[in-house]
Amino acid sequence: MFVAMVEGRAISTIKHRSLRGWKLLVVQPLGFDGKTPEGDPLLAIDMLGAGRGTKVLISNDGKGARDMVGDTNSPARWAVIGIVDHE
Repeated sequence: MFVAMVEGRAISTIKHRSLRGWKLLVVQPLGFDGKTPEGDPLLAIDMLGAGRGTKVLISNDGKGARDMVGDTNSPARWAVIGIVDHE
């Protein structure tokens, strides 16, 4: 589990069938201080309604993400699992 900042939305005209209807976010993982970018941006599925500039909790539990979309063959790996509302 990591804290990340939502940088924006990813729009795709063609995507894996398991991701149809899911909002895809571009998220930037943050370091231990919760402010410094760490690593490369990632794509995460979102069912919580996070938007640009929102600090979120993301999980790289691929099985959990695939369970969310309901397809064991889905390429989903990262998922937004919480929104940070205060620090």
